[in-house]
Amino acid sequence: MLSPLPARAEGSLYFNPHALDARGGGVAADLDAFSRGEQLPGEYWVDIYLNHKRVGSRNVTFVVEDNTLRPQLTVQELNDMGIHTQAFASLTTLDAQAIVTHPGKYIPEATTQFDFAKQRLDIGVPQASLRFDARNAVDPSRWDPGLSAFVLNYNLTGARHRQDGHGVTDNAFLNLGTGINLGAWRLRNNSTYTYTQHKGRPGFQASEERLEDTLGQGSHRRWQSINTYAQRDIQRLGARLSLGEGSTSGTIFEAIQFRGAQLTSDDSMLPDSQRGFAPVVRGVADGSAQITVHQNGYMIYQTYVAPGPYVIRDLYATAGSGDLQVTVREDNGKTRTYTQPYSSVPLMQREARLRYEFTGGRYRSPYAGANEPSFGQASAAYGLSSATTVYGGVTGSADYASGLAGLGKSLGSLGSVSFDATQATARLQDKRTHRGQSYRVQYAKDLFQSGTTFTLAGYRYSTAGFYDFNEANEIAPGATDLGRWGYHKRSRVQVQLSQLLGEYGSLHVNAFQQDYWRMRGTERNASASYNVSLKNGVTLGLTATHSITPGGHGSDRQYALGVQIPLSTLGSSWLTSSTQTGSRHGTSQSVAVNGQALENNNLNYAVRQSYGDQGKGHGGGTHATYKGTNGEVQAAYSYTGSSQQYSAGLRGGLIAHRYGVTLSQPLGHTVTLVRAPGAAGVRVQNQPGIETDRRGYAVVPYATTYRENRVALWPETLDENVDLTDTVKTVVPTQGAVVLAEFETRIGSRVLVTLRTGNEFVPFGATATLFAEQDGTDNGQAIGSGIVGARGELYLSGVPRKARVQVKWGTEAKQSCSAGLSLVDAPSAAWVKTLSAVCAN
Repeated sequence: MLSPLPARAEGSLYFNPHALDARGGGVAADLDAFSRGEQLPGEYWVDIYLNHKRVGSRNVTFVVEDNTLRPQLTVQELNDMGIHTQAFASLTTLDAQAIVTHPGKYIPEATTQFDFAKQRLDIGVPQASLRFDARNAVDPSRWDPGLSAFVLNYNLTGARHRQDGHGVTDNAFLNLGTGINLGAWRLRNNSTYTYTQHKGRPGFQASEERLEDTLGQGSHRRWQSINTYAQRDIQRLGARLSLGEGSTSGTIFEAIQFRGAQLTSDDSMLPDSQRGFAPVVRGVADGSAQITVHQNGYMIYQTYVAPGPYVIRDLYATAGSGDLQVTVREDNGKTRTYTQPYSSVPLMQREARLRYEFTGGRYRSPYAGANEPSFGQASAAYGLSSATTVYGGVTGSADYASGLAGLGKSLGSLGSVSFDATQATARLQDKRTHRGQSYRVQYAKDLFQSGTTFTLAGYRYSTAGFYDFNEANEIAPGATDLGRWGYHKRSRVQVQLSQLLGEYGSLHVNAFQQDYWRMRGTERNASASYNVSLKNGVTLGLTATHSITPGGHGSDRQYALGVQIPLSTLGSSWLTSSTQTGSRHGTSQSVAVNGQALENNNLNYAVRQSYGDQGKGHGGGTHATYKGTNGEVQAAYSYTGSSQQYSAGLRGGLIAHRYGVTLSQPLGHTVTLVRAPGAAGVRVQNQPGIETDRRGYAVVPYATTYRENRVALWPETLDENVDLTDTVKTVVPTQGAVVLAEFETRIGSRVLVTLRTGNEFVPFGATATLFAEQDGTDNGQAIGSGIVGARGELYLSGVPRKARVQVKWGTEAKQSCSAGLSLVDAPSAAWVKTLSAVCAN
């Protein structure tokens, strides 16, 4: 049997490009690389996998070595991926930016494989060659402090309230959050402005602020700085430093407002698998084995281990409790399972994990006239083992000193418990020294079989002489009668209970009781709620609350029943009906329609109507909020039988950066600035209402710190003269950063050009590089590339009005040519412009 193909290496096939030349005699491109299932060398955007685990995406340059495409990776890039480069002497002698194309020359048994069709680069190294990194850990070298920038958040609201017989009250409120980012430092201020004006009869007061007028006509204005602080992370300590006005965490001691300095460990810098509390799982495998961990019926971990002892330290923090079922499945088919009891209380830490907080400065009281002494506080918690945590701390000032010591302990199948005691000494306004103790107990247990989560906190019991730091400094100045002014907490008991009922819904109960020294009566509050999902998306909820306030204020009982029904005919909307009754306010019913509208659910709206007992207390209203790229606008109207209120609001943010000024929706603490120069009106995926402005900038107002954040643009929303080299970027911001997600754009036309060399087409498979041209010469910077088709066709995007394309189909000088492209006379309305050009040597 005769073959029309030239003979090649045995068993291989070769495509002869001359077969596409009907006339014969044409010049053929060198397609030898394609015959081996490979591609031409160059730069490709690839997903990189290390031992089948994705470690990132980036542009990688590939070169030909030993007739194979190999990636050019630096020693630093290999280290960033998680390879323990310092363990190999041949790599330690190289510069961090030295190029490595064949890792196997430096790391025994290391391999690389490039799947062009999937644009995937696989790197394989022995497990022993990897650093020990917790699951989903992000290398700190990738943490991005972001741009230097000025940030502004604003929230402006205004309302007019008209009360029959009492006149009109106008209210305005402005909240400003301003800040400056300089490197790793964040300077922030939060301020408010309030304005109230009343016209009409005296006696009516719609604002919380007192009007300074006794004749019924008056206004009140107030500007207030809430807090100002500077903050930065200290990565080598895994901590955050704050200078200025802030608050302690309230984890071990009560929360204290201060003006000073604070250094605290920052759990957000830890990988997800190291945050929160989770036990350490230990065991021994007789052979190579698969270890699987289940909790509450769900698989939460799986790994493979070599024969011998194993330790699992990177379980994710899950529910507060629920025993762990550990299954060891060895390669000989043998399987064994054992149970490791697990439950935790809020203060427990992982084994060998230290959390700390140091604060020094001046106390800030929210009450006028309170004592504001200088003070210092230090606290820490340390995980002695996976079942035991110790914690404690001290607080001190000129007239106050306290110390706390505590222990958290897992009790196995009985749950977990923590206990701490505090000793305090305080010199109060009566010039006497008061000493006392306070004791706290917390308990937690999950009964998975019955679906019950039970938490009891005996929080806390304090003796008569015990004052916490806030209480000691907020007693009225000059008060010598502590029987009147010395109210302070005596005991508090809190119970939380959650019960899952399967298809019958869930039940939640929360109750607490608190009393005070030198005050009669007990403060009590209890609430219970039941929720269930019925057919067709209908939900039902029942709530009951009971509260008692000491000091002769009596008690209050309230009950509410609510039903929510989806309205399929209105898209994303639902009907809500509720009935409320109480011992003080009678019974009322309300009906409301809530929903979302527009293409990206930018508009939220609500309309409601309510009725009271015997037709009294009726009212209603409507509310709408629109989320746009540059902010949020809201408007509302409400009424009762004797009043009406109109209100409007505007919320948004602004960032001034080195590229200009960009408006946004309200900003979170950490944000992403999208930069796609020239790409206007491009939508950001999963961000309702957000699209690039006329310059190609947008702000994603929320980002997760020290984690990979995916930012993606919708290519379908690009203008016809704009292309993106890639539509997805990954950023890893630090706390408070304005991190840049920069997209490379190609501004210009989409062009299909037919290239000829004299009377012949440019050879099939030739590679072409596009350069912008000015004054008849290109600037030497490539702006695009492509491969020539069977009849000289070449598709290019981002082509400017004047450009030049350089073409190569071999290694010899005569196997190349250059052609000028001009779009001056091309039809402007065409989606893809077509033209012909002569390619000359």
